[in-house]
Amino acid sequence: MWKEMSNPAILVEIGKRLKEYRIRNDMTQKDVAEHAGVGIDTVLRVERGDNISSLKLIAILRSLDMLENLDEFIPKPPVSPILYKKLMGKQRYRVRKR
Repeated sequence: MWKEMSNPAILVEIGKRLKEYRIRNDMTQKDVAEHAGVGIDTVLRVERGDNISSLKLIAILRSLDMLENLDEFIPKPPVSPILYKKLMGKQRYRVRKR
């Protein structure tokens, strides 16, 4: 779905979803703005699908208790097998008593 959408269309969809979460949390736009430390205009803009700064988006996500969703949005990359081997160093397979 996302690949077929233009960048502005993606912003509109994100705004719709954030609005739905805000409403489900029984929060007004003013509540979100105050909790996030942003202006009401910023909340209006993001819900409308307009461009806002990343810091303001993070503040809004925090106010909606949605920061945990960032793990799904941008998961940590897995450690490559080669890097893992280097990190592990030389493993011991047995112990000799002297």
